[in-house]
Amino acid sequence: MLAKWIRQTYGVAIEHACELARFSQTAWYYTSNKDQQEGLRMRIREIANSRPRFGYERIHVLLQREGWQINVKRVHRLYRLEGLHVRMRRRRRKQQSLNRGMPAPASRVNERWSMDFVHDQLLTDWRFGC
Repeated sequence: MLAKWIRQTYGVAIEHACELARFSQTAWYYTSNKDQQEGLRMRIREIANSRPRFGYERIHVLLQREGWQINVKRVHRLYRLEGLHVRMRRRRRKQQSLNRGMPAPASRVNERWSMDFVHDQLLTDWRFGC
């Protein structure tokens, strides 16, 4: 805030600092009487710690079920002020299938069947599969 910096740096009166910074004196003396929502912030943090995959929207639904009469925008603002965000899942590598070795050779006719699908394209752009 420029008026505060002017007052601290040059040691001038509040009226003069506000005039130099073109800042309203009523805004300088203003004190907010708004509730700080400490209980709500603590409850949001508790829910977020117990359920790490829940974002602010799902936390808002849980808070409404508990009886809190609040807007989703307020929950989002407090959620961000607490430094919370949905944790990203780490992608796991797909496990390779076990090496089962070579199958035993067939001992009689029609004991083992296998199928393979093959597709190709001709020079005339005709595609075929067999």
